[in-house]
Amino acid sequence: MQFWQRIEEPAQVLVAGASRGIGLALTAQLLERTEVGRVIAVARQAPASADLQALQKRHGARLQTFSCDLRSDAAVAELASQVRAQTERLHLLLCSVGILQSEAARAEKSLTQLSLEGLMASFHSNCFAPILLLKHLLPLLRGKHPCSVAALSARVGSIGDNHLGGWYSYRASKAALNQLLHTASIELRRLNPQSCVLSLHPGTTDTELSRPFQASVAADKLFSPDFAARCLLQQVAEHGPEDSGSFWAWDGQRIPW
Repeated sequence: MQFWQRIEEPAQVLVAGASRGIGLALTAQLLERTEVGRVIAVARQAPASADLQALQKRHGARLQTFSCDLRSDAAVAELASQVRAQTERLHLLLCSVGILQSEAARAEKSLTQLSLEGLMASFHSNCFAPILLLKHLLPLLRGKHPCSVAALSARVGSIGDNHLGGWYSYRASKAALNQLLHTASIELRRLNPQSCVLSLHPGTTDTELSRPFQASVAADKLFSPDFAARCLLQQVAEHGPEDSGSFWAWDGQRIPW
């Protein structure tokens, strides 16, 4: 039975990183689903997002927006308090936050390019933010209701699939995220036997994250955010409690750790 068929009430959904790229596409597509009662869209500066504002005009109270810097434990705790005031449970938690290259983070090609600042920046966004979000929203996932948690990982975070090297910080932070999600899936299974926690690889998507690295990507392997979001939601729909703690690509292929 697919995820949406297991839910017996209007689904309460939270999308983190909802103001652009895959997160925005996920938000828009979820709002089109009749099974979804409400989408809580979280972004660093949600009120400044024209795209979220447009969705809110179209969908009204079914979309709620919150601003939060997910790299701050205190800010995530405050966000969770606000969300708990709005709903008693979450059925779906999606986290699409992450960076590859920024002011501090770097897609390093060699050990000589590594820096503590870059490593910390990568881990803060790619690893610490998703797991802190899960930590603080855990009370809304406990119980006996069907719920799924999915965070965007990356195939390059697979240790078994690493044949090219490079991208030290990004690879390591995604590998660490996979371990944290796998560990969380074991705890959450005890707290809610109908839960499912997934690491998902969206493929190379035409977003700000991948844009500096698209030159070598074949046209048919570069996905639009809308396509990536549809594929990711399909993976969420097809995987249940028996798959909790696993790592999947956009096309349904299991990825080695």
